[in-house]
Amino acid sequence: MNDLLNRRDFLNHCAQTSLAASGLLLGAEALAQVDKLTLSGLAESRLRTFDEMVKPFVVNQPLVKEGVSLTLPTLADNGHLVPLHLKVDSPMTEASHVTHIYLVSQRNPVPLMCLFVLGPWNGRAEINTRVRLSGTQMVVALARLSDGTFRYQTQEVAVTEAACVDNGT
Repeated sequence: MNDLLNRRDFLNHCAQTSLAASGLLLGAEALAQVDKLTLSGLAESRLRTFDEMVKPFVVNQPLVKEGVSLTLPTLADNGHLVPLHLKVDSPMTEASHVTHIYLVSQRNPVPLMCLFVLGPWNGRAEINTRVRLSGTQMVVALARLSDGTFRYQTQEVAVTEAACVDNGT
């Protein structure tokens, strides 16, 4: 039997390790919800509701739609490399800063696309990256602040050629 991990298993293992390492910051209940979200949907490529997307991360914390700027193309010709720009309004001081940024997909087999751990050492909460999207869907950017509150922004993206159709193998 092949002992090498396939790409999906490797990325899943890395995500679990990262989440376990940040477990002290997230809390046990939230970490269990995040783990369930990343593992339960591996073969599931359905449209999730907004609450299904954010509840594992937010649990019972305040959630406000302000202070986050999320920029994605309205129409993406190729779902394999969709450019994403995210900026969170924060002074990024020791007293007030962004601790985590979650990028969550409405349709991808694994909803949690990215988890960024930030702190005052970053200077600013701004990210440029590319993501894979499995078809037309809503993308949610969640920012967790040092006081435990959450800010978010959503954006719809129409994808003509979907990625993730092979479940990542």
